[in-house]
Amino acid sequence: MATPLSRPGAGQLSILARLGRISWPLVMLLTVTASIGFICLYSAAGGSLEPWATQQITRFLLGLLVLVALALVDLRFWMRYAYLFYIVAFGLLIAVELAGTGTGAQRWIGLGGFRLQPSEIMKVALVLALARWFHRMAMEDIGKPHYLIVPLALILAPAGLVLRQPDLGTALTLVLVGGAVFFLAGVRVWKFVAVTLAALAAIPVAWSQLRDYQKDRILTFLEPERDPLGAGYHILQSQIALGSGGVSGKGFLQGTQAHLNFLPEQQTDFIFTILAEEFGILGGIFLLLCYGGIIIWGMAVAARSRNQFGRVLAMGLAVNFFLYAFINMAMVMGLLPVVGVPLPMVSYGGTVMLTLMAGFGLMMSVHVNRDLVIRRREHTD
Repeated sequence: MATPLSRPGAGQLSILARLGRISWPLVMLLTVTASIGFICLYSAAGGSLEPWATQQITRFLLGLLVLVALALVDLRFWMRYAYLFYIVAFGLLIAVELAGTGTGAQRWIGLGGFRLQPSEIMKVALVLALARWFHRMAMEDIGKPHYLIVPLALILAPAGLVLRQPDLGTALTLVLVGGAVFFLAGVRVWKFVAVTLAALAAIPVAWSQLRDYQKDRILTFLEPERDPLGAGYHILQSQIALGSGGVSGKGFLQGTQAHLNFLPEQQTDFIFTILAEEFGILGGIFLLLCYGGIIIWGMAVAARSRNQFGRVLAMGLAVNFFLYAFINMAMVMGLLPVVGVPLPMVSYGGTVMLTLMAGFGLMMSVHVNRDLVIRRREHTD
């Protein structure tokens, strides 16, 4: 027989009490991090708030409202409707497949004057659904392979749709985030080893399925100089900008690579190069410290939560944020192939900003409801 979701009266907080539990220092840290992005976007536009910085500021302020609103919602609400959110996000991915828009890649849905990128929404929805699934699993059940079929499908189905857009970077991110949640939930290490070996064995098949430009990106990653004016141009110009900044940088608005239009996609995927060129290593370290503080906060929230759903949700979202930052920075440094992963809180993009802020709102909800005890359901209910 099913047990209650939670003890009667547990975690019943008033709105004012919830508001008082919000971590305002984190809000300030997010504001500082986003402000670095505003400065870089101002520089990328040649010393103008238009066309990028003004819109990004507006999106961040809207994101703050979203964060607070989500944080004030009872955590059990997010758990109860986690699968529904996943279904909605998956439906949006199907809509992209049928009627998506984009230049070179079909990744967006047009909604009036706003373009929505469902693959970014899926990153949060996937963590929600996996947290809900593993919350109801006892540790002995997690060790049984047949209980992992459903969560594997939850990961691979959207990853496959995203790969068709095509968006290899986001597809890999979904798989990595899902794998991290599996590990955090207690799945044995040997299963990861087995999956890794199977993936390595499938490399020849996967390579044959890649598009020509995706193969070029991987080959260019291995040898950027093979086509310095073609496939290797982006990464070589990025490395020049990173190296020319030195310790303290050339100065605000003094970056030659950006202002002479050598840097491609400088307001989105390669925005870190503007920061490094104009503010040097010190600017890059400051951003890393901001990121480190945000990730540590997320891990602390997970450790403090008294329920499995909150622990897995907070840690999964923290890992998702880490992957954003790690993949983007490694990409612009030439440590990973060039993929379309933005720098979190800094790169220009409406869906990414609002999705990240929604993720922080969910993490804040875990923090606000950290003392809530939610019992596991029996797996036979």
